[in-house]
Amino acid sequence: MSEKNREGKRTARERMQAQRAAEEAASRRKKKLIVGGVVLAVIAAAVVTGVVVQNQRSKPETPTAAPAGTIGDKNLVIPVGSANAPSVLTVYEDPRCPACGIFEREFSPTVDQLEDAGKISTNYHIVSFIDRAVPGKGSKTAANALACAQDAGHFRDYHDVLYRNQPDETSDAFGDKAVLLNLAKQVNGLDTPAFQACVNDNKFGGWVSSVQQDFDKSSYKSTPTVLLNGQPIYPKNGSEEITPANLMKWVDAANQGKQLGTPGSNGQTPAPTSTASEANNPSPNAG
Repeated sequence: MSEKNREGKRTARERMQAQRAAEEAASRRKKKLIVGGVVLAVIAAAVVTGVVVQNQRSKPETPTAAPAGTIGDKNLVIPVGSANAPSVLTVYEDPRCPACGIFEREFSPTVDQLEDAGKISTNYHIVSFIDRAVPGKGSKTAANALACAQDAGHFRDYHDVLYRNQPDETSDAFGDKAVLLNLAKQVNGLDTPAFQACVNDNKFGGWVSSVQQDFDKSSYKSTPTVLLNGQPIYPKNGSEEITPANLMKWVDAANQGKQLGTPGSNGQTPAPTSTASEANNPSPNAG
């Protein structure tokens, strides 16, 4: 066989190998595209599902019942302290929120003192979003129990007890109603058949959902969110860190020249005749 013929056969063989390699590469690309398409379809389905779930969470809901003495739009706010206090402290917090627990354990004595002196009224928005991310139902169950305590006129004391006994965020101890009822025994006059039924029957579950939906629509995305007369003061007020001493100083500065309010019994406020206290703290949804 001539050298020329051998060279021709080798060239043809190389072309065939190259063609086969190209076909195999094309086949692999096709398989990847098919698999990729399936993955994208799954992701798209998951995104759609997520949107649907979020839409369900955000679906407007009107509470069937609100605790006595609540104020604001749809009665979603629990007020504590004097209704005619010159300053308003606004607090958004979740019962399972560890940062809220730290805030309350450090600042609740100061807040209680300011309320009792008629210097502030505190508006509490009890939200319950941690149940979405951490397994359990403790945020909602505890929020309902706090609503029951408000209905019974013992919100402040029970609120302070819950945060002093707050479990770790990953623990769902507050999801156990027996735990919440047992803690109520630390509040004089709260552990009654009416309170027990309110907690066990989840009486204010619809109200709890509405408070959370209101938070979802607001510009606030974390807890605790703390405002003094509508201005954020946690963790800082301007360049100053929040401390119990600074909080007292800021409130006194805001109240300079103003008449102090007359606090209710133990900081609790009976159902007000108006929502004037909310006027100093316009909703982030207003407008």
